[in-house]
Amino acid sequence: MNREEIKKILPHREPMLLLDESERDGDRVVSKYTIRENEFFTTGHFPGYPVVPGVILCEIMAQASFLLIPSEKLKDNTALYAGIDGAKFKASVFPGDTVCVESKEVTQRGPLVVVDAQATVNGKLCCKGRLTFMLVPNEKLNKQ
Repeated sequence: MNREEIKKILPHREPMLLLDESERDGDRVVSKYTIRENEFFTTGHFPGYPVVPGVILCEIMAQASFLLIPSEKLKDNTALYAGIDGAKFKASVFPGDTVCVESKEVTQRGPLVVVDAQATVNGKLCCKGRLTFMLVPNEKLNKQ
């Protein structure tokens, strides 16, 4: 699916929509995002050495992983982080790099969804971790 199709499922919008394309392949999702030169998170992190922050790599993995959750569940719920376990950062990511994320569901119990995700650039592991999300009913979110 392309960016416009992803927007029909995820609530994220620019500048926080961090997926360009995604495809479900059996029990896993493979997604891609190309880091642009003018990303809000690289212009100040760090001047002269625009490395993508680790938290942004985790967010890219999270957005890709949301697409494992059936869209009918995301229609009435918002998936929020409940935990990140075993996060490892193995290589730096820079503007121009295309981050490829592979996500696979580990378990789902009630409103909790646990996935394993890894991000690579050109086949080289950059980040990996086990991500836990809580599906929160939209009517319970305090949107002020």
